[in-house]
Amino acid sequence: MTRKVRILLADDHAVVRQGFRLILNQEPDLEVVGEAGNGRDAVRLVEELKPDMIIVDIAMPDMNGVEATRQIRQNSPQCQVLVLSMHRDAVYVRETLRSGAAGYILKDSIDQDLLRAVRMVAAGGSFLSPEVARTVLDDYQQTEDPFDRLTAREREVLQMLAEGKVAKEIATALDVSVYTVDAHRGRIMKKLGLRSSTEIVRFAMRKGLIE
Repeated sequence: MTRKVRILLADDHAVVRQGFRLILNQEPDLEVVGEAGNGRDAVRLVEELKPDMIIVDIAMPDMNGVEATRQIRQNSPQCQVLVLSMHRDAVYVRETLRSGAAGYILKDSIDQDLLRAVRMVAAGGSFLSPEVARTVLDDYQQTEDPFDRLTAREREVLQMLAEGKVAKEIATALDVSVYTVDAHRGRIMKKLGLRSSTEIVRFAMRKGLIE
């Protein structure tokens, strides 16, 4: 008997996860082995459950799907990533692919594309919703991106700052000192050429880190 593809679901809406689980578990070659409600849990569960692939929503609190994908691909390279998004914009597609995702599927085309995308990505291939393929081609050549200068921890701090969290909240979430958070903030602003909290929020929105 052929081994089933083991899949982890990551979406902050429980109803969405339940719907995906129902669809996927009806297929004889697919099996949902776990669920995560945010990006940080997704990274942890991939290491614990060792699924073949993860289907991850791009917009999640605390740690978004882009950063979660980056960490999953770094820590668990055997796990393939298929990202879900409602966004067709070049910035979302670019950042997702740069983070290591093998597929990008629009939520409004899930009915037609989900199972095909899952099987292609699980097999080591790639999949893009047809509607975003042109975006990828148009956006192929890019200049150096200042975002690439940030470390993984700085990207986490950047998102939390953009979400309006204060230094003490970030320090607690990351188990570091407030002074360390302040140091990260200073380096982030220097590397990105930002001067205020408002500019941090605007930058994060442009990069698709927050909505």
